[in-house]
Amino acid sequence: MKLTAGHLTYCTNIYAGESWAEHFDALQQSFPDIKKQLSPNAPMGIGLRLSNKASLEILQGDNLVKFKHWLQLNDGYVFTMNGFPYGSFHNSIVKDQVHAPDWTTTDRTDYTIRLFNILAQLLPEGMAGGISTSPLSYKYWFKTATELEAAKTEATKHILKVAAELYRIKAQTGITLHLDIEPEPDGILETGEEFINWFEEILLPLGINFFNNKFQLPIDVARQIIKDHINLCYDVCHFAIGYEPHELIINELAQKGIKVGKIQISAALKATFDNLANDKQLILAEFKKFNEPTYLHQVIARFKDGKLLRYADLPDALAATDDSAEWRAHFHVPVFLENFGLLQSTQTDIVKVLALQAQTLFTNHLEVETYTWGVLPDALKIPLTQSIIREMEWVKNKLIN
Repeated sequence: MKLTAGHLTYCTNIYAGESWAEHFDALQQSFPDIKKQLSPNAPMGIGLRLSNKASLEILQGDNLVKFKHWLQLNDGYVFTMNGFPYGSFHNSIVKDQVHAPDWTTTDRTDYTIRLFNILAQLLPEGMAGGISTSPLSYKYWFKTATELEAAKTEATKHILKVAAELYRIKAQTGITLHLDIEPEPDGILETGEEFINWFEEILLPLGINFFNNKFQLPIDVARQIIKDHINLCYDVCHFAIGYEPHELIINELAQKGIKVGKIQISAALKATFDNLANDKQLILAEFKKFNEPTYLHQVIARFKDGKLLRYADLPDALAATDDSAEWRAHFHVPVFLENFGLLQSTQTDIVKVLALQAQTLFTNHLEVETYTWGVLPDALKIPLTQSIIREMEWVKNKLIN
């Protein structure tokens, strides 16, 4: 739905299923009721997730035409897509394979270009569109610093091929599309600082040379094309896990002319520890209830002196013995809940980011992303459609109040 603060939607990676038929069936069953509650008298946007399989199937026969017709009938539109998970994302062990194939591969490049060509056909006239994606790769797949740097370079070259395709689409159709890189814990890019450094030190130098050689474009033009088509996806959960200073990051991005393509509105788990051993054990017991095998649940511990200690997954953190003052864990919990017994969510980070957005409008795309609904403890589950409505209403109220 269109608000003063931008287009607000929810990400359909909350639905299980990998085929286009499954994706479309979930939308047909849920979207009309969601729209009726949230935006009965105005069009409502959809944050579409298509697996690689579904992205191939929607282009077969008249599937895309039928989907466009359904959107028209239901007063819906697609302006953003989630291109991070390539394959199975529910009902199987995902863990680090959420990054596979990564940006060092042509499979990732081809999939993303295919998504952009689909999005270009779905976008309402006059609107820009974005697709969020992996932060290049998963850093633990690379054993040495040399391997990691080589992966950064190779991934960047593939991303520039996507940028060239988006430049071509803009030249031919006038449609502006942007790839939104999404830092997350243990990605090659996992912090705001790492993203900015990569953008300035690797992407821009390689990109300026690439566009000069391929299109004979001057430096300033090439630089602006890259900034227009390669953006940041600001996932609040991921930045909150790293205890990142939201206002400083957003201000630095603005000063450097690096755009935020999308805010993903999501919440992580957190807890603070006192010096009482019994209390800490009770809190750890609560974390164990969220220890499920499907997704990575990275933990970042913060000590009283401000130092951070990173754990690759929740079981690693639970098996360790540290004297940290706080834990934050990668688990996309419902954004409308702040307390989970002895645990809390990083909801206050969402409130801060939404307040900054309301003040400065640093992006036009806002997407609620709570995809771990199926693996939440039973006590936290309510029917899926009701949950989506409740999350969207909570965000909408924060933006308009």
